[in-house]
Amino acid sequence: MRLLALDTAANLCAASVQDAGGERGRAVLDLGKGHAEHLMGVIEAALKEAGTAYGELDAIAVSVGPGSFTGVRVGVATARGLALALKIPAVGVTTLEAIAEERRIAGPDRPIIARIDAGRGQAYVAAFAADGTPTLDPAAISVDEAEALIREAGADTLLAEGKTADIGTYARVAMKRLAQDAQTASLPPRPLYLRDADAKPQGAFALPRKDAP
Repeated sequence: MRLLALDTAANLCAASVQDAGGERGRAVLDLGKGHAEHLMGVIEAALKEAGTAYGELDAIAVSVGPGSFTGVRVGVATARGLALALKIPAVGVTTLEAIAEERRIAGPDRPIIARIDAGRGQAYVAAFAADGTPTLDPAAISVDEAEALIREAGADTLLAEGKTADIGTYARVAMKRLAQDAQTASLPPRPLYLRDADAKPQGAFALPRKDAP
């Protein structure tokens, strides 16, 4: 299986091509913003390095958040569009799941709590058993609640933090999921929004009216 993984959930605009032998090509830009303008170029660069054409791909993986509202939307829409055009499955991987997977590699066989700073006094959190099975679904909670959750988990539980994971981690998680249950894993990915977008329309705003002379 040859898979293309995409991540635009945070500051990075990243793509990786992997198969059973490992990573074949990657491209990563640290943008902050502007993922929509650069993502296709990043994908093309990763495919070129891997010596792979679109038609040789067997699956797409994409980070579905939580993270940047706009970034997640761009990545998921691109993954779904490519999957539809190429008639291949697309797999969604949460940022919290990927961060936890990276921490698991560094310290296996222990439960993990993954946490992302969400701003506005909140954190995105999720918890996983030592084997990676979710034990707490992703949620947006206050920073104080997150700290309490970590304390209650005990010293045996590892803490995984960051904005996103390495793009190769998303690819590995997706490939493992496809190998375990291809039908369930290939359901169309959907953005994971745990709260409303930070930008909101000014409903009460109006331009001052100029009276006719």
